Amino acid sequence: MTEAAKGVLAIVGACMIWGFATLYYKSMAHVPPLEVLAHRSLWTLMLFGALLALQGRLSQVAGLIAGPMRGRVALASAIVALNWGLFIFAIQAGYAVEASLGYYIFPLVTVVMGVLVLGERLSRAQGAAVVLAALAVGLLTWGLGVAPWMALALAFSFAPYMLLKKKLAAPAAVSVTAEVAFIAPFALAVLVWAGAGGTLFGRAGGWFGADLHATLVLPVTGIITGVPLVLFSWGAQRVRLSTLGLVQYLNPTLQAVTAVFVMAEPFTPWHGMAFALIWCALAVYSFEIWRQDRAVRKAASSETTSGTLV
Repeated sequence: MTEAAKGVLAIVGACMIWGFATLYYKSMAHVPPLEVLAHRSLWTLMLFGALLALQGRLSQVAGLIAGPMRGRVALASAIVALNWGLFIFAIQAGYAVEASLGYYIFPLVTVVMGVLVLGERLSRAQGAAVVLAALAVGLLTWGLGVAPWMALALAFSFAPYMLLKKKLAAPAAVSVTAEVAFIAPFALAVLVWAGAGGTLFGRAGGWFGADLHATLVLPVTGIITGVPLVLFSWGAQRVRLSTLGLVQYLNPTLQAVTAVFVMAEPFTPWHGMAFALIWCALAVYSFEIWRQDRAVRKAASSETTSGTLV
């Protein structure tokens, strides 16, 4: 098996874990979202901390936290905590279809933010994809009489996180460990409060240690967060950008399928039309990624050939 094929399998594995993670969070609907978020942060920290300790790389985390990128890491940790919390709430509250829509449109939101924040230029194909996505959101809003706020919140919280990560020159495992280390004190405070009988937005917490099922299952949050990140990072280093852009849509597709066919969430004709427009937008966007990737490889090949001839 080639390295590229291994990379694709790793990315598919990561996306499948992320895609089916909705079923896990739905099964934990009796636990307050804030408590689940706290456990997700702490168990992810323990998993990555142990992994990096075995590799002798914990000093990289300390360097990232104490170094000049400290502010960027802190901001990224706040944004990812918001995104994780919104996602957990969305699944538990019956907005899994909207959550999948959010992760479909977030790459297009990232493109727009790249233009507005980084001054990047928008190609015609990218512009067309963004327009199609905007039409999808507008159509769904008009048809249902309410904007898909959860989808928009997830997309617009994850996009700036990706922009921050773009400027954070650190391996995925190291940067994520630094981020959850920033979240850890707040997560511990939430669990101490809940364990002492405090309520979390009107809901009773303190399930870990008090309920056998929750005690056994809550640590799984670290696995379904950390393992796919490792797989995705490893796979992304071995595949072309165009391949990565296509395969990653397996995640929201599985989320949508499980939301409709397992969780029995409503999927109206308006949802169908909006998703069709989104898929058209992603087809245009993915074709543009493929075209740009091909142009870069062609240019590199030409330079290599020219150097050989000289």
